[in-house]
Amino acid sequence: MASFGDRVIGRMRELKHPLCVGLDPYLGRIPAPFRRGTMEPREPETAQAVEEFCLRAVDLIARDVAIIKPQASLFERLGWRGWQVLERVIQHAQASGLLVLLDAKRGDIAETARGYAQAYLSPEAPCGVDAMTVNPYLGPESIAPFVEEAQRSERGVVVLVRNSNLDSSSYQSVETPAGPFFSVVASSLARWQARLPGQSTGWSSLGVTVAATHAGDTERIRLALPRALFLVLGYGAQGASAIDAVRGFEHGPAGLEGGMVNSSRPILFPTAASDSSAKAWEQSVRDALERATHELGAAVA
Repeated sequence: MASFGDRVIGRMRELKHPLCVGLDPYLGRIPAPFRRGTMEPREPETAQAVEEFCLRAVDLIARDVAIIKPQASLFERLGWRGWQVLERVIQHAQASGLLVLLDAKRGDIAETARGYAQAYLSPEAPCGVDAMTVNPYLGPESIAPFVEEAQRSERGVVVLVRNSNLDSSSYQSVETPAGPFFSVVASSLARWQARLPGQSTGWSSLGVTVAATHAGDTERIRLALPRALFLVLGYGAQGASAIDAVRGFEHGPAGLEGGMVNSSRPILFPTAASDSSAKAWEQSVRDALERATHELGAAVA
């Protein structure tokens, strides 16, 4: 199997855009046609509603994007039923030809970190995904178990470096003798970037988060990690443009490349369709998807 970096960049070259759709089933936003019962997290009907919504969303976007990003916490809050739904959604997405980046933000040390890595990234993983997000706060060695499992299975690891929420700057932009903290983290990942090389595209399966709302920081991260994939946050709902989102991308055979630009709420929860029919919601999703792929396609052309 090709590496994660090769697979995601290869598919994005075919599609000619870098959109990644975040799969975030917020219970209060689930459209009316899918809602069941009280929609309280502990109710069995709620898990059924989330599953139906997510599976239909996957079907609507599968042919037009390379990758989706399910938010693990929004499934976990449903208890054991949520875990089952997450597994079925991941399996359905992969069977539909999509890559799956699990947004779990795990982070720990030694055998505990290895347990997280084996749960999702090992060849024997019961809930195997193509890549997952990792929190580096415990230091560079806390990343090692994830990279090792990703190496064995040709999967990917995406490390939090620069995020788009306003409060992230309280930590990530703190100045140190070696520069802002986010740049210290980025520089520490260079060896892991080299451990996960892409044989056909040249892009590593080591990824990092960057914020389209902080484009200058993105360019600094690119200097530290020239072949790392970017998971770009802040496009659309948080105000960043498509041009902002592809800062730090590099020229490739099909245009600018080197990352995945995430969009969640604007695509899955079009405001005008929240209380309308299933057919109207589906059309609104398709329209929102077309707008995003067109904008990003033009930005990388």
